[in-house]
Parts: sequence; structure tokens; C-alpha cells
Amino acid sequence: MIETDRLILRPWRDGDRAPFAAINADLRVAQWLGGPLDAAQTDAMIDRINGHIARHGFGFFAAERKADGRLVGMIGPQVMADDLPEPGEIELGWRLAHEVHGQGLATEGAAAVRDWIFANTDAGQVLAITAESNLPSQAVMRKIGLARDPAADFDHPRLAADHPLRRHVLYRLRR
Repeated sequence: MIETDRLILRPWRDGDRAPFAAINADLRVAQWLGGPLDAAQTDAMIDRINGHIARHGFGFFAAERKADGRLVGMIGPQVMADDLPEPGEIELGWRLAHEVHGQGLATEGAAAVRDWIFANTDAGQVLAITAESNLPSQAVMRKIGLARDPAADFDHPRLAADHPLRRHVLYRLRR
């Protein structure tokens, strides 16, 4: 578990499934993530995340707002998948409810996770990726000290060649 001034980043609970499904179904959230997910897809995602946490001791944690205990999304590290540019490296990511966008929660949580990675793993760097057009996420990456590596930009292999989000950028921070 990771705590910040306003967030608790913790393991997932069964009660998180419905609120996270609502976040994933919101088109304003899904616009940067390849489209909305339904409840079954969200359940499968949580199950994959829980499996990752069981294998690695970390993963995309449930992000709970301290003020009211509300699930507002997920923030955390994961091992980068084999089909992405730097497999095996630690990737930092987030997905938050639209209602909390612009409140600095992504930056606050991502900075805490960045610090946690360097304090609790032997990772030589932290990576973050997003669609080239996702300027808000890129701003968070810069705010927490990551820098874009244009030589590492790539076409996301899980998106169709004509998908508007296919081109991705990679940001990194070395230890």
C-alpha cells in the first residue's frame, strides 16, 4: 500500500469492480485507452492486475480517495509486456475517473509510485507510455520528472494500423 496526502493506493477488493467498470465505461476516460470496457472486460482486467501483483508484488493498485473512501481509478507500476518496446522494464501508469481529472491526483499518485519503485525494486529506470495525442498524460509524466525519448516512440502493437491512438510516445526516468 502507498499513501499520499489525498490517496491510498491499495490492492483491489471485490467492491471495486462496479465502480471501476463505471470508470472504464466512461467515454471521456476511454478516449485515450482505445475505447470503453464493459463490466466483464473490467473484471478480466482486475483479475489480470491481481495476477500481476501476485507474481511481482506490485501492479496497478486501486486508487482510493482518502477524503471519502471513493475508488477514483488505478495508479501503479507494472512489468512492461513482451510486445512493447522495453519488455521487462517497469512501466508506470494511471487511469482515473473523469470527475477527478485536473485535480492533480494523477501527478500525486504517480510521483509516489515513482518513488516507491526506486525505493523497493532494483529497477534502473521507470517508463511511461501514452498515445502521442494524449497531452494531459504527457504533462503528468513531465511533472514527475520523466523525459520523452523520441527515439523510443512506437506504434502500439495492439492497435490497428489505422487507429488514431496507435502512435505512442515513451517517457523515462533513470535511477
